This record gives sequence, structure tokens and C-alpha cells, in this order.
Amino acid sequence: MKKTLMATACLLALSQGAQAAGEAKNVIFFLGDGMGPTTVTAARIYKYKEEGFLNLEVLDGKARTARVKTYSNDAQTTDSAPSMAAYMTGVKMNNEVISMSPDTKAADASGKAYLNGKDATCPADNGKPVDTILEIAKSKGKAVGAVTTTTVTHATPAATYAHVCHRDAENTIAAQAVPGGAGYNAKLGDGLDVLLGGGTRYFKPKAAGGDRTDGRDLIAEMKTKGYAFAGTGSELNAIDAKKTAKLFGLFNSSHLNYELDRVKNKIDEPSLKDMTLKAIDVLGQNKNGFFLMVEGGRIDHALHGTNAKRVLDDTIAFDDAIKAALDEMQKRDPGLANTLIVVTADHDHTMTFNGYGKRGSNILGTVKNYKDGTEMKDKDGKNYTTLVFGNGPNRPATRTNLVEGAADKTQVLHDDYLQETAVKLSSETHGGGDVKLFAAGAGSAAKTFKGTIDNTKVFGLVKSAFGF
Repeated sequence: MKKTLMATACLLALSQGAQAAGEAKNVIFFLGDGMGPTTVTAARIYKYKEEGFLNLEVLDGKARTARVKTYSNDAQTTDSAPSMAAYMTGVKMNNEVISMSPDTKAADASGKAYLNGKDATCPADNGKPVDTILEIAKSKGKAVGAVTTTTVTHATPAATYAHVCHRDAENTIAAQAVPGGAGYNAKLGDGLDVLLGGGTRYFKPKAAGGDRTDGRDLIAEMKTKGYAFAGTGSELNAIDAKKTAKLFGLFNSSHLNYELDRVKNKIDEPSLKDMTLKAIDVLGQNKNGFFLMVEGGRIDHALHGTNAKRVLDDTIAFDDAIKAALDEMQKRDPGLANTLIVVTADHDHTMTFNGYGKRGSNILGTVKNYKDGTEMKDKDGKNYTTLVFGNGPNRPATRTNLVEGAADKTQVLHDDYLQETAVKLSSETHGGGDVKLFAAGAGSAAKTFKGTIDNTKVFGLVKSAFGF
């Protein structure tokens, strides 16, 4: 009798495991580039105060959480190329490498990068491509897409659909997205169904003001392959998704503007929320489901510049896109029964939350003593901001008292204020710490997105949720 009960329990467990695998018809993978734990906390306070929550922290109210290790194959601190590629392929690779095998090098033995401007010069025997979850989903009949606030050829979006030995080969990466053209990535079948972001320069020839050295106009080529094209936010908004099977949009020669500047200057670029919802409208028409990657890419750029205000505004814009996607998918798929949503970051940065500040203080301001609200001072009697960086450009030779105002960029609440740094570098670096992951919906059950996991394991969890 005991053996029978044990056997029944084993069969039940196996059955439940089988049901957990393959639950997801759709996957939306949100990536906040450089959005480490301090950025999440600071953005939460910036928008919702200490007691609040970001949408990404709550998701459907039943989110699973994990800590993710981000080191690359050759570095304690990763860059965006191998970290995103680890999520997309399950393979550890070297810094600057996009979705290639671990033996792939971005530079020769002398340290010279395999690059000629924005064109790759990768040797034929320098590693081999490894399949991405987007390519696998496409081969299973699903619609696929990538949305970003960076150039669509930047490291994070490129890792979903391209394979190259050096991330800066953006001309080469662009060609991999054009169905049937020279250099096309045949693993994409009939092509990406949605691609939205910046980077017109890598799709236009030099004669037309672009960076391409082969004379090709890839935008024109994409149009001949049936892609509806948008070059402004207004044009994207005007596209009827129900009549659109393929959507391609480039809204800036380079990266899209920071959210603060887009709104303040009324720039005709779409928000990340706008792009995400339009992508879901197009991809959602596929009866087999879809895979969509959405990147808040300029969070990272503001962090490199030690400009915390733009960091937080872009993080909130990323969070707003997540909320919009959640609301839309709940309409289409109540309870997210067939949809997995994953939110994470590719790496940390050196931004630090410091001092014993008073609750309710402006997160971008100077530290106020929690006991009496007076300015807290360093050993030299100077005040300091709550947010500072471990390294970066703004390290004054002599510290002076800071003004909590916005009259000019020397005052800490100004849009262009750069937080102070401990080590002086021309640009702030990534940090090597773990990042957060939040998952909700189909395939996010216990014993999956939980605990401390390697970034490569996330690929397997998403693949299993799809049932691949």
C-alpha cells in the first residue's frame, strides 16, 4: 500500500511538472539595461515614496523573485552584450560578444578589435553562433519582436536576433535583420515581425547621411519585404496594427531621446509604452503566440553619465511600459494563464544610496538628518547627496557645499546635475553585483524563478515555460 501511494505521488508530481512546462503561449521579456537594485529603490522613492512599489515589483500580485548573477565568461563585471546574450541563449560568452560560442573573441591576440568602423572583421574560425530564444520561438511558428529606446543594433536588442564577434559592428548587425539580403540571419525565417527603436544611421548608406559602407538602403529593403515603416511617433500611432503583419520603426539617427527630454521638448518620438503596446497589437495576431523583448536601454546611458535624474525618469518610463503591457495582456489573457512576463536587468552600476537620510526627503537632494532634518556633513563639514557613484566624471578636486536647487547644473535638482563620484573616470562603469528578477504568469511557479540563479539559467526557464 505504501509503495502504491509513493508511486501515485511520483506520478502526480511528474504530471504537475509537465503541466508547468509549456504553459506559456506568449513571453514578454523586459530588460532594464543597467537597472541594478539601487536604481530600482531610488526610482520607487522618486515616484511612489518609500512606502510605495514600482509596477515591476508587483506585476500581477503573485510575482516570483530571484537574484541573478551577471558575470561574463571572461570578466567579473560584464558588459551588456554577453549578459543579454546569456539570457537569450543560455551560454556564457566573452565581453563584447553577441550570441556566439564561449570561444569567440572580440579582439585578436594584440588586443585589436575585429572591427572596421561599424563593420565586423570576425575571422571565419572565431567561434560559432548559438541559437537565441527568439530564433527558437520563430522556428516554432511564433511571432517575434524587439523594442528598445537604444539603436535596434545596440547590444541588448542585437543579442536577440544577431550573431557577431563584436557588439560595435552595428552595420553588420543591421544587415542580419533584413530578410533575404546579404548577411541576413536565416535563423529568423521570414524575419522579425516587429523591430522598433533608434539607429537609422546603420540602415542608410553614407551617401544618404548614414554609416553604411556597402551603399545599401536597408530601410528600403525592409519595405520591399512587406514591412510597414514608421519614422516618428505620429507615424507609429497612425499604423493600423490589425492590417500590419510586419512592423519596422526607427525614430532617431542614434538612440531615442531620454524620456525627460522627449516629454519636455515635445519630441515626436514614441514612448517605450507606445512601442510596447503597438508591438503587442501586431504580434498578438499570431495564433501560435509570440516572444517580445522590451528594453529600457537609456537607463544605462544616464548611469554611465552619472545623471541620476534621467536615470530615474527613464526607469519610471520603463515601469510604465510594464504596467501598460500587463493591463493589455490581462485583457487578452485573464490571469496571465498563457503569458509569462519576466522583468530583470543585465547588470548593475556603481550608483550608491548613502547617508542616514530623513524619510520623505527628495531622493535627488542632499542628505537630511533623520533626527532633526538638518543637513548632514562629511568630515570636512560639507553636505552631500543621497545618490553618488563609485566612479565617473564628476570628482571635484575640492568639495564645496551643495545647493538643493535647480537654477543651474551645479545645483543638485537640476536636470543636468551630475552626481559626485569617488574615482574619476571619463565615464562611469558597470557594477558587478547581482540584479533583481521578477516573473509572473504562465510558467513562473515556485521552484523556477527563485533564489540566486545564474543569468544563463533564465534562458532555460523561459524555454521550459514555452515547452520547447
